[in-house]
Amino acid sequence: MTETHAVDLYYDPYDFEIDANPYPVWKRLRDEAPLYYNDKHDFYALSRYEDVAAALPDWETFRSGRGTVADVIFSGAEIPPGIILWEDPPIHDVHRKLLAKVFSPRRMLGIESQVRNFCARALDPMVGAREFDVIADFGALMPMRTIGYLLGIPEADQAAIRDSTDEVLTLTDDTTVTHFDELTFERSIEVFAEYIDWRAEHPSDDLMTELLNAEVEEPDGTRRRLTRTEVLTYTSTVAGAGNETTTRLIGFMAQLLAEHPDQRTQIAAEPALIPRAVEETLRFEAPSPVQARYVARDTRFHDRTVPEGSVILILNGSANRDERRFPEPDRFDIHRNAGHLSFGHGLHFCLGASLARLEGRIALEELLRRWPEWEIDYDNAARAHTASVRGWARLPMIVPSGRGAPSRSS
Repeated sequence: MTETHAVDLYYDPYDFEIDANPYPVWKRLRDEAPLYYNDKHDFYALSRYEDVAAALPDWETFRSGRGTVADVIFSGAEIPPGIILWEDPPIHDVHRKLLAKVFSPRRMLGIESQVRNFCARALDPMVGAREFDVIADFGALMPMRTIGYLLGIPEADQAAIRDSTDEVLTLTDDTTVTHFDELTFERSIEVFAEYIDWRAEHPSDDLMTELLNAEVEEPDGTRRRLTRTEVLTYTSTVAGAGNETTTRLIGFMAQLLAEHPDQRTQIAAEPALIPRAVEETLRFEAPSPVQARYVARDTRFHDRTVPEGSVILILNGSANRDERRFPEPDRFDIHRNAGHLSFGHGLHFCLGASLARLEGRIALEELLRRWPEWEIDYDNAARAHTASVRGWARLPMIVPSGRGAPSRSS
């Protein structure tokens, strides 16, 4: 069936009930309406792996320049230059080359010990407790700390920056679209103004200093230093890009390994399996499962036309569960050796993928080092809701009394 409408089939990224478990709806989309149209919010959606994998790298048809979050496209807000997530070639390629050095192997090696030391400071006080919130006490803190180490932001200020990012993204109810406008973007970058100005006078071995000294090559071949606004925008982009999603990844790992204790036991006994557990978590519960695009020219899927000017949602979270691609896709299996689309595909493949993998690996290593067993207190758990990110806002983790030991590194 290739109709965009199917009887009693409705998908809405702003519906909290659907967002809590979108997989049954996404399966129906794949089977009954692989090109779906929502007339309430006026968007199309692609849900099959083959279609999603084809659409993500096709920037000439599916443009990012008006935003890659549905809220931003719907708002019609003017996108300031320098937000690489919301750019198209050729300027995207210039900016990506500049920012790629942020996530170089040298920088990843340089921050691993800092990240691990933070984990010890965060988790060791929980040893001996009966229960703690793996999000509030750990998962929500770790990504901003890690980005802070890269940027050179003092630890005392990192939580406030994380909270300001969360405030922009969070939906307040299941019928409200987050309001974006030019002031939203201005506020998001001005948070970093004081740090940039101070770092200009006090250079160091961090990203801010590198951006202040960076040059870009213009289309005519000339080179220039970045403007202050560009430095602010790049800094804001790096700070916000992996903060929310990595928090959700950590929560999903805690949840899924509580629900699959046999696999958790295998990982605890053989830590070399941890990277596979991270990848399977990313496939099974993509933290950022919905990518929005503006359609720049008429295109066809399943014998139907998506008109130029449309908004389309590319459901990579659905593609990761497509039985046409993955055997038994609704089974969590850390031994699965299959790729996923959680980091995107093509020229917009997530620049911070290596950083997210490093954080996921270290987080799981440090949790298992202290608690090889745990359960989840779902009665006191709560989900976070945005139009593009899924996951837990609160996730109390129950550990056996008397279990756990402080890290040797603490």
